[in-house]
Amino acid sequence: MASALDSRDGNSEKHLKPTVHTAVKILVVGHFGVGKTTFVGSVSEIEPLRTEELITASSTGIDDLSGTPEKATTTVALDFGRLTLSESLVLYLFGTPGQQRFHQLWEDLSIGALGALVLVDPTRLTDSFPVLDSVEQYALPCAVGVNSFDGTPTYATDEVREALNLPGDVPVVPCDVRDQKSAGEALISLVEYLQNNTV
Repeated sequence: MASALDSRDGNSEKHLKPTVHTAVKILVVGHFGVGKTTFVGSVSEIEPLRTEELITASSTGIDDLSGTPEKATTTVALDFGRLTLSESLVLYLFGTPGQQRFHQLWEDLSIGALGALVLVDPTRLTDSFPVLDSVEQYALPCAVGVNSFDGTPTYATDEVREALNLPGDVPVVPCDVRDQKSAGEALISLVEYLQNNTV
């Protein structure tokens, strides 16, 4: 699928083209510190809306920072971005907070969403199970993006699929959320999956 990522030059229009007639709401979900904010910032053609706050001592004992020792901020509401995939199709991206205490907001954001891109850290896969449970609870078709982190081993997508007990038809793709092209390809895999499974 061709996309606006193929020709982005940093001077994207703020307003939609008049040819756009289909808008799709997509959630970008994942556990705490997996890269959702970075992902939305990488692919959004507009300046993304971010609701990040500094992590303070108040989160001690509440947020588990063991897998993300350098993390200094956290999303407290949502991230929002936009990506025009074709002359007629635009995606509105909603990045959700990763902490369980924001679950009510997660539930509200799922209303009207066509699907979800689930970001996972292959070194912290057990943290992804509550996220996948929520995706199933809200009946959101999904694709899984396996985020790569510096200094961590890489895993075959089949290994990740098996470890997460995912159905065979759910796309599992490697991605680097910092890289526009790689992040965009993960998003496109979700859109293609949604197109192929729309009744």
